Amino acid sequence: MYPITPSISVNEPNPQAAIQTLSVVVPIYNEVDSIPHLVESIATILRSYQINYEIICVDDGSKDGSTEVLTNLAKNRDDLKAVILRRNYGQTPAMAAGFNYATGQVIVTLDGDLQNDPNDIPLLLAKLEEGYDLVSGWRKNRQDDRVKRLLPSKIANWIIGKVTGVKLHDYGCSLKAYRAELVADMNLYGELHRFLPALAFIEGAKITEIPVNHHARRFGQSKYGLGRTIRVIMDLFTVFFMKKFLTRPMHIFG
Repeated sequence: MYPITPSISVNEPNPQAAIQTLSVVVPIYNEVDSIPHLVESIATILRSYQINYEIICVDDGSKDGSTEVLTNLAKNRDDLKAVILRRNYGQTPAMAAGFNYATGQVIVTLDGDLQNDPNDIPLLLAKLEEGYDLVSGWRKNRQDDRVKRLLPSKIANWIIGKVTGVKLHDYGCSLKAYRAELVADMNLYGELHRFLPALAFIEGAKITEIPVNHHARRFGQSKYGLGRTIRVIMDLFTVFFMKKFLTRPMHIFG
């Protein structure tokens, strides 16, 4: 046993029983300096709560020593699972691998670069217990470059909201809490991890959004570039067709 605002709502929640088990999934790619700080920070927060928890760090083909750091940490910690992928597949497959190893009733995801704040995890869990299936973080005061990151993100969030019908402030925030059964049957690829709220809504899930903290990057460099933007746009078409034709796939030919 490891002791563990305003919102936009989609569908009406129903209060549910307290969460007993939690899995925290963290995709890692070249974050060697951040890993020890992040793991200990998550564990420190969750030890304060009476909940069984596990931390699942998925190394996505890192080349900077992250693999060795994770492996050594996992040998000395009962609360840490290190999942090592053979090469760099991308954030979505890494997240999917973490989901496959998760055993908790609830899964929380966050980035491995220390920009998401583990102190927000209890807030996500509390909101989830109100009866939601997915609680998404909103980096209301985002600590990123305004031209390179903030403006493109705002435009992307607007477009995604228009196309999917699920209007959230911050689709790109990795800090989210899911009920495990929600993601169990989802096949993730490409950049679909950022569209999980829209995919969940298609399945009838109850979704909400709460403001969360966001910190400036302390170590390393951002992995985001133009190539990812193009992949996101292509995957948006996938989500659109899923939303439009999921229950009548043959209609697409018409």
